[in-house]
Amino acid sequence: MHIRIHQLYFIFIFFVILSCNSDVSEKNTDAQASNTSVATVAPFDEQLAYSFVAQQVEFGPRYPGSEGQKKCADYLQKTLSTFVDTMYVQNVHVTAGDGTSLPCVNIIGAINPAAKNRILLLAHWDARKWADEDAVNKDAPILAADDGASGVGVLMALAKSLKEHPLANNYGVDILLVDAEDYGKTEWGEASYGLGTQYWAKHPHVANYKAVAGILLDMVGATNARFPQEAYSMQYAPIVVTQVWQAAADAGYGSYFVYEDAGNITDDHYFVNTIAGIPTIDIINLQKTGFAPHWHTQQDNMNRISKSTLKAVGQTLLQYLHQLPKS
Repeated sequence: MHIRIHQLYFIFIFFVILSCNSDVSEKNTDAQASNTSVATVAPFDEQLAYSFVAQQVEFGPRYPGSEGQKKCADYLQKTLSTFVDTMYVQNVHVTAGDGTSLPCVNIIGAINPAAKNRILLLAHWDARKWADEDAVNKDAPILAADDGASGVGVLMALAKSLKEHPLANNYGVDILLVDAEDYGKTEWGEASYGLGTQYWAKHPHVANYKAVAGILLDMVGATNARFPQEAYSMQYAPIVVTQVWQAAADAGYGSYFVYEDAGNITDDHYFVNTIAGIPTIDIINLQKTGFAPHWHTQQDNMNRISKSTLKAVGQTLLQYLHQLPKS
């Protein structure tokens, strides 16, 4: 009996260890994919991306006409210019849904400008003037750490990575930081959003500009973010969706980029698709119940930002760019 107990004990321990190893293996599936698939892709610097997000937030609310807008525009121009080959700046005025004339600054950085095949990467950098979803301070502007600064932070860090590790497939990349995206209101109509993008789509930084694909980043920095497949993205650019979601899986971040349908979001990508005719997708954090709880509230601050999420998005983009066929 004593021997039998010990035998059972060791058999039990063996299966416990086997089970634990199986659990660890399942939990590390993404990490293993990353180690295998991205050996030739430079690691994305999430700490740098985080610092770019934090610096934008330091300027305070960055809605059109604010002091924060002026300071942040200057910062983005100077910083992005150190990572790209050619810079373009559109200092214009656009008309808000209520007829107000708004100063708008679109900032564009071109990498490998001579390349014929181009990828457009964009994000809006303005902050919403009203926290209309907040329970208390509905009329106060927000810091927009996630809904604005996060996408810009990822693109700035990505631009630096591409400067240090150029693409071997000879694609050109254009970083488009658009203004006046979030000055809209429902009662003004859907066209009251994305004002900077609408201007750029009608007046691109280069005459007759075309790109083979576009990727919009919007709210890509929050803890526990999830990126389903948004409906306009699937309608206008299904191939790009497929490529990016595959790149996420290859980079080890498939748990963020879920294969679930999401509704239509009138975001900057809609105007790039319908006005500029560039097949463009929207990587946007949408929970099963809709937008994240901090959306358009005073809670959209640095406490919401996760370096892990920034890493997931940035590494996925690098993987996508490096997996493009040689042009």
